[in-house]
Amino acid sequence: MFALLKRIFDKRQPAKERLRFYDIVCPYCFAKFHHEDVVFRAAHHIDDDEDLALQEDELLNHYRGKFGLAPIYDIEAVIDPSRVLDENKLYTDGILMGVSDKYAMVTRNRLCPFCHNDLPVTAGRHPSNILSIVGATSVGKSVYMTSLIHTLQHVTANNFDAACIPLDTEISRRFRSSYEIPLFEHGTLLQSTDKTNRQEPFIFQFIFRNEDKAPLTLVFFDVAGEGMTDPDYLKLHAAHIKNSAAILFLVDPMQIRMIREKLIHQLGERPGKIVSQGDEPREVVVSLFGDFIAHLENSKTEIPTAVVLTKSDLLHALKHDDGEYVRTNSNIFRHVSHRGCLDLAEYQNINEEIRRFLVKVDTPFVNALEVYFKNTSYFAVSALGSNPVDQQVNGIISPVRVDEPFIWLLYKLGYIEGRTSQ
Repeated sequence: MFALLKRIFDKRQPAKERLRFYDIVCPYCFAKFHHEDVVFRAAHHIDDDEDLALQEDELLNHYRGKFGLAPIYDIEAVIDPSRVLDENKLYTDGILMGVSDKYAMVTRNRLCPFCHNDLPVTAGRHPSNILSIVGATSVGKSVYMTSLIHTLQHVTANNFDAACIPLDTEISRRFRSSYEIPLFEHGTLLQSTDKTNRQEPFIFQFIFRNEDKAPLTLVFFDVAGEGMTDPDYLKLHAAHIKNSAAILFLVDPMQIRMIREKLIHQLGERPGKIVSQGDEPREVVVSLFGDFIAHLENSKTEIPTAVVLTKSDLLHALKHDDGEYVRTNSNIFRHVSHRGCLDLAEYQNINEEIRRFLVKVDTPFVNALEVYFKNTSYFAVSALGSNPVDQQVNGIISPVRVDEPFIWLLYKLGYIEGRTSQ
C-alpha cells in the first residue's frame, strides 16, 4: 500500500528542474572554461608547510605585468581541486564553489585557472555576459565609458529596479579617482588611452532586485583605439571581444571623411586640434574581421552590436530644415529615458535615422559592418551634452541618450522587454 501511495504521490510532483551551470568567462583575461576547472586561493597560510606557505603566484604576476602592475611575492597558495579528495569539494546547485584543505580549512575564493584573478561569486551560476567597447582612436571611448557607468549608477539602474556595482573596492576607487571625478566634478576631458599604458578592465555588475533575473557582469575594457588596427595589440585583447555577449561599436563623426571638413569649417579650428583623423570606421571592422570574425561559421558574428555615433552634439553644426544630413528637429538632439523596458518606438526612430545618416556619409562602413555583423542597431549619443573647449567642459555635463545602446543590449540579451509606447 505504501509503495502504491508513493508512486501516486511521485506522479503528482512537478518534475525537478535540472540543475544548470554555464561556462565561465574570466572578466580579467577573458579565458573560457568549465566551472570544475577553477582553482582556489587558500584561506590561510602555514609557514612550515611548503604547500601552504606564502609564496609568489607566477600566473597572477604575469597578468599584472601586462598592465604595468607591481608583482606580489607573498600571497596565499593556490589549491588545485584535482588534487583534493571528492569528499572535500563543496558544491552549490551542482557547481564547485569551495574546497577544504588538508587542515580542514575551507576556502570559497575561486580563481581563474589561467590568470589566478578572483572570479565573481555568480560565475558559473549565470551566463558570463561581457560587454566590449571598440572603436578607433579619439572616438571617445574613455569619456563614453565614464559617462555610461555614471549614468547606469545614478539613473538607469533606478529606472530598471536594479543597481550597478563595481566588482571590488579597488575598481571603485580607480574608476572614481581616474575617470568619474576628473570628468564629472572637475569638467576635465579625459586623455585618449595610450596603448603603451594598458588599463585593467573595469568590472561592474548590473544586479536586478528581482532575484529571478540573473545579474549581468559588465566588463569595460578601455582599449586604446590605435590598437584596434595594430595586429599585435589586437591579438592581446581579441579574447575579450570574441567572448563578448554584446559589443558597443563607437563611431566618431569626425572620422567620417565626407563630413569631417564640413564640421571643421562650421565649428572653426578648435575641433581639428582636439580630434585627430585616426582610422576610419571601416578599417576597424576589417581589423575585427581578420582577427576573429573570419574564423567563425559563415564568417559572420551574431553578437548583438550597438553601433554608436558619439559626440552627437557636434551634429548641431550640420542641422538644417531641409535635412540634407540632419534635420533641425532630429531625434539625435532629443534626450529619451527608457523606464522598465525598451521603448520600441523611440528605439526604431533613432535606429532608422542614424542608419540613414551613416549610409549617406559612409556607405562602405555600413556595408562592411552588415556583411560581418548579423545583429546590429544604430544609435547616437553625447556623453557630455556639449563640445569641450581646450580640454574643458563648460557648464553642467548633461549626457544625451547615453544609456540607450546599453538598454537595447539588455533587451537583446533577454533581460528586459520591449514595448511600444502609446
